Amino acid sequence: MQLLESGFIIQAEIGGLQGGNMLFAIISFLALLWLLRKYAWGPLMNKMEERENHIANEIDIAEKNRTDAEKASREANDQLKATRQEAQQIIEDAKKAGVEQEKAIIEAANQAAARLKKSAEEDITREKEKAIEALQAQVATLSVQIATKVIEKEINAKDQEQLISDYIKEVGEER
Repeated sequence: MQLLESGFIIQAEIGGLQGGNMLFAIISFLALLWLLRKYAWGPLMNKMEERENHIANEIDIAEKNRTDAEKASREANDQLKATRQEAQQIIEDAKKAGVEQEKAIIEAANQAAARLKKSAEEDITREKEKAIEALQAQVATLSVQIATKVIEKEINAKDQEQLISDYIKEVGEER
């Protein structure tokens, strides 16, 4: 019996525990666990689940924001590339327009120079004809004076005019 009794009482250096106390402690512990589970563990688990859901939502939102940011970055890069191409095209068009304008200016200058050259040539021709006519008149006058001195009044006025006309025709044909 003592063995049985010793089974209910655990001997320790400081003191001993009795089986009834142990049973009360175990029942109290189980009641405490049940109360904790009912009033603390459930709400705590609900809070943890809410926190888990909140974190999962935040991760989803962050992922969505990241993909949106990547998409916006790609679109911005595409727009930048398109803008650069457009700017390059504008520069090329401006260069072409500059070359065409340069050609037009050179062509206009060449045409103006040709007109000036033609006008100068026409002026030279007119002045040359005037000079020839003036020379013919002077030659006619000098010829008349020379002939008059040579003949010394032997030719009448009608013969003199005929002689001058013939001489002017000869000088005109030589030209």
